[in-house]
Amino acid sequence: MTRKIEGRLVVATQNPGKVAEIRELLADYDVEIVHPSEFDLPSPDETGLTYAENAGIKAHAAARATGLPALADDSGLCVDALDGLPGLATAEWGGPERSQDAGIARLEREMARRGHATGGPAHFVSALVVAWPDGHEELFEGRVHGSVTFPRAPGTMMMFDPVFRPEGRELAFSQMSEREKNGADGGEPLSHRARAFRLFAEACLSPREPACSFR
Repeated sequence: MTRKIEGRLVVATQNPGKVAEIRELLADYDVEIVHPSEFDLPSPDETGLTYAENAGIKAHAAARATGLPALADDSGLCVDALDGLPGLATAEWGGPERSQDAGIARLEREMARRGHATGGPAHFVSALVVAWPDGHEELFEGRVHGSVTFPRAPGTMMMFDPVFRPEGRELAFSQMSEREKNGADGGEPLSHRARAFRLFAEACLSPREPACSFR
């Protein structure tokens, strides 16, 4: 049976942008998002062979360290022409600095070597694990199919957002608002992470009660 979360939830990431994104994704649910800076969280080695395993490593380490439920995700871009690469190594393609420019340049270079200079089919994957201090966990996964397209579109966002266009859309992820990507206006979430979070929220969280207004 799926376990519900009440109260505080630790986000197991050192990326402040991701914490802000998660706060927005879960703004309509009755949960207090705890910033990892409140704790001296460990940075475990991500030695898993799948996205789910890596997310689980981070979530369980944070849950043990804080005594609270903890949430972590692992995600990546899988390109058909590159036999699924960069995959689990998505962040590493940006080099030691996790540079977007370096990551996109490498992706473009590798695809050109295989005769796909203008791009090709690809998909994003996001695995989300929520872990409790007693070892219980819940896993949710989101995917979005589309294509990698060169040259890159304007915008920054996540590393490969400027070159990824989801199916049925003319704009790259970097050209879309967070609300559009997250389905915040009642539509279907477009991003892989938002789809995983929608599944998690529906299973483990309760909607936030609307604030009362008095005349």
